[in-house]
Amino acid sequence: MSLINENSSGVFVISATPFHPDGEIDWESLDRVTDSYFEDGADGLAILGMMGEAPKMTQPEAVEIARRVITRAEGRPVVVGVSAPGLAAIRDLSRAVMDMGAAGAMVAPPSSLKTDPQIHAYYGQVIEALGDDTPVVLQDFPLATSVKISDDVMSRIIRDMPSIKMLKHEDWPGLAKIARIRADEAAGQRRLSILCGNAGLFLPEEVARGADGAMTGFGFPKMMVEVTRLAKAGDMDRAQDVFDAYLPLVRYESQPGLGLAVRKHVLARRGVIASPALRKPGAMLDAASAAEVDRLIDRQEKRLKELG
Repeated sequence: MSLINENSSGVFVISATPFHPDGEIDWESLDRVTDSYFEDGADGLAILGMMGEAPKMTQPEAVEIARRVITRAEGRPVVVGVSAPGLAAIRDLSRAVMDMGAAGAMVAPPSSLKTDPQIHAYYGQVIEALGDDTPVVLQDFPLATSVKISDDVMSRIIRDMPSIKMLKHEDWPGLAKIARIRADEAAGQRRLSILCGNAGLFLPEEVARGADGAMTGFGFPKMMVEVTRLAKAGDMDRAQDVFDAYLPLVRYESQPGLGLAVRKHVLARRGVIASPALRKPGAMLDAASAAEVDRLIDRQEKRLKELG
């Protein structure tokens, strides 16, 4: 079992959950997409997140998906999203997946949190429910949760809750938050792994500011792997060239409410999943949008050939 820690780095792809058109889980495509992410160079996976359509799952389905992916990963780290309205559900799913060999549990704050003391207290309660031996990923995604975690509260959480090992950074604008965390570490604060979401829109800049990599679900993970590698090596020009080749598609899928449908369309076009279906409520791309995505992918392939 490979647990995340404060030095975890690279690309942890947020996995899509494949469905048949009737809404049933496509287990064969789930195996295939898991294999594909690792073949594209992923260092780990994150499942049952927002992109994984976790709120649409029954608890038994969530447990079985986790079991299937963790087994398929063969010891490579798999972080499981366990966010839920109540701590009992978070506790039960977390215990189940950690017993299977999950690398950690990812928890986003509920939208009911309105004040700094509430945010700090909530994560204290999460740690109490999960136990100090469960590595936790704090998902900081105010655009989705409406919970704004200030720099000062983040510093207090890092200081007071050592079992929080990783930040899934999706604040926007948020580059200064990454820089602040790294500056605090230079002044003596404990280290925290930082993997970034936001569809990868700011990946070169995020790594340059001190992020350890990406945790998002772009349909071509090899881009995130290559950009992260180059940026860490200090080759920012080449990192930007690679990123720019994919940027039109990254931009297109960043449309609120459309991103998952775009990613599933891409994965289906690549032959990784059998159907781009979303479980209801949720719809696939309409014909015009699908044609636009296909055109962007064709142009992307041409730009990559030009890059060599």
